[in-house]
Amino acid sequence: MAQAPGWSGVSRQLLRRLRDIMAGAGAAQERLDRVVKIIAAEMVAEVCSAYVRRAGDILELCATEGLRPEAVHRTTLRIGEGLVGDIAAEARPLALADAQAHPNFAYRPETGEEIFHSLMGVPILREGRVQGVLVVQNRTQRQYTEEEVEALETIAMVLAELVASNELLSRSTPAGGAGPALPLRLTGVKICGGIALGRAVLHQPSIAIKRVVAEDPETELKRLRDAVQGLHDALDTMMSAADLSGAGEHRDVLEAYRMFAEDRGWLGRIREAIRSGLTAEAAVQKVQNDTRVRMHQVEDDYLRERLNDLEDLNNRLLQHLAGGGTATPPAELPEDAVLVAHSMGPAELLDYDRKRLRAVVLEEGSPTAHVSIVARALDIPVVGRVKDVFSRVDPLDPMIIDGDMAVVMLRPAEEAKQTYANAVSQRAERRASYAKLKDLPSITKDGVAISLNINAGLLLDLAHLDDGNAEGVGLYRTEIPFMIRSAFPDVAAQEALYRQVLERAGDRPVTFRTLDVGGDKVLPYFTSEHEDNPAMGWRAIRIALDRPFMLRQQLRALVRAAKGRDLRVMFPLVAEVAEFAEARRIFELEIERARKKGLPRSVAAGAMLEVPALAFQLPALFGVADFVSVGSNDLIQFLFAADRGSPRMAERYDVLSPPVLTFLGQLAESAAGAGKPLALCGEMAGNPLEAMALIGLGFRILSMAPPSVGPVKAMVRSLDTGRLGEFVRGLRQLPSHSVREAMRTFARDYNVLV
Repeated sequence: MAQAPGWSGVSRQLLRRLRDIMAGAGAAQERLDRVVKIIAAEMVAEVCSAYVRRAGDILELCATEGLRPEAVHRTTLRIGEGLVGDIAAEARPLALADAQAHPNFAYRPETGEEIFHSLMGVPILREGRVQGVLVVQNRTQRQYTEEEVEALETIAMVLAELVASNELLSRSTPAGGAGPALPLRLTGVKICGGIALGRAVLHQPSIAIKRVVAEDPETELKRLRDAVQGLHDALDTMMSAADLSGAGEHRDVLEAYRMFAEDRGWLGRIREAIRSGLTAEAAVQKVQNDTRVRMHQVEDDYLRERLNDLEDLNNRLLQHLAGGGTATPPAELPEDAVLVAHSMGPAELLDYDRKRLRAVVLEEGSPTAHVSIVARALDIPVVGRVKDVFSRVDPLDPMIIDGDMAVVMLRPAEEAKQTYANAVSQRAERRASYAKLKDLPSITKDGVAISLNINAGLLLDLAHLDDGNAEGVGLYRTEIPFMIRSAFPDVAAQEALYRQVLERAGDRPVTFRTLDVGGDKVLPYFTSEHEDNPAMGWRAIRIALDRPFMLRQQLRALVRAAKGRDLRVMFPLVAEVAEFAEARRIFELEIERARKKGLPRSVAAGAMLEVPALAFQLPALFGVADFVSVGSNDLIQFLFAADRGSPRMAERYDVLSPPVLTFLGQLAESAAGAGKPLALCGEMAGNPLEAMALIGLGFRILSMAPPSVGPVKAMVRSLDTGRLGEFVRGLRQLPSHSVREAMRTFARDYNVLV
């Protein structure tokens, strides 16, 4: 059997013919009928069919050459049903020599397709949304080439505008898979807590590609060069902007992002597509579609986020080709905008008016994604990994975002909107009441001082020190600058960052946690073997002691940055005293090394107690550590052997349970006996009810996310520790799964604000 022509040569002629049909007269159905006939002939295929996505996530056969004509507007498939449905669900091409042998093959007798064996299909994409599927079939078991798949993808780009219209459907239902206008409740993962109500703004470039086929490739290549230069200039301007010039990690983000903009592989793929006959805009969009396919295939979170950065660059390059401007001008942004996106790159949130942003919803996203880092610093609720949200929402759809519960409500009922509006109002009132406590001390009713500190990982976080008048930074996560750079930052770069942290903190103490990477925190330039249980694998202090040059460089930078100031350093995931002793020995070497250049005013070295084994060496630990800080997040999952990242395990065990209270109570008692400071810097500290339990156990130093300082201070000032301590000691002896309700009852009985 003859093979289809390659992508070069005749493909350019085919594109011109299709372009003329799209621009010509006649009804949409007539034009699509002509198109599928031409494609079938040019691709040497017995069948070419076009399916259009309509409301309710249904794919409707709207035109065919080769299948039975009576099947048109009669045959439908749901997204995910059959091979055509799979192509739409995954938004990626599929080529099979024997389609009927595939387990997902769905037979529709009215089509007469049983005589066709091979199948090649591609999604029809427009502005990131699947609008339909274009399919060719052959009777023989044909092996479709990569060039043919690419050719069909490019043809699908030409059809996108026509297919996205309402003109092709047999019923008065909207195209594009917007879904029925009914309320939907979608779930994801919590990235940044909070509650917001607003209207949907689809994060996508509003650039309409009017020309797909290039008349002169050399002209298009020059347009690309000019646009790339404009992109570089714009990024340079963004990096030098007054409000970002000293932003530390944000500058690191933009510098890494700028390097992506110079990636030869990315630009090379665009140039290759232009030489094949596409305009510069169409070539960029083709590479963008390819990137989305790659994103579906990549499982590693870090790599997916870097591909998201590349998609952001594609969008920006399209804007420069169209003459510049942002995808959503501020004038068009509603006052209560909820950004909905497949993913977002590191600089994209900065394109929007932050005063109008209420929340962000992502189909992708992780806590370490660049957009997550920025949103968290700006205290914007974010829910990530909300499956198919982008295809289910229409512009300006009303939405409720519950970042605390990782729930997204689309087109909610009036009752739900009123309930959440009340919750937002109450939240605002509580924040106003917390603001009144700002200058009041964190002291209980019976005179016990509780030190409230913030956890931070960005320079922007330090602006929140004053929000609740926190006493200091109980945990500064140093790994974020390492994770967003393309190479290990040298001593000078680290020193500059740490000095900025100390300067912004002023006279308030900062406790720096040394590099805690490994597990789910991957450095792009640091390779390690796959581990079945990465949370318990080669990470944190284990990497530091096995790669002491990394630890020494970081400690050297910290010592230099703290010249003339107090320096507090703690080492994460210490499992035995010998590990801490070795880390402290390296620390002291760096202190001695810096003696002639100027030393910190004082130095304190502490251990993070996250591994239960360390609790059995407390006397020895308190003998060599200046302080100990409990990392409750890892500690609790290790105590219960329960992965805290697993949805099934997340609610299985309660931190307010007798085993946890007993364990933490024994730690507090040992620290008090040794006269050593004991802090807790995990999520427990930021929940007023759980913080109340910690105070009852004897903890006097708590570190939490900045928004939690106000609520916890309000709880502290309403509390009597004498009654509480006796009550909590009694709970430690119970056989209960949880004592949470008992703690709530105590709070109600004694008017404690939790």
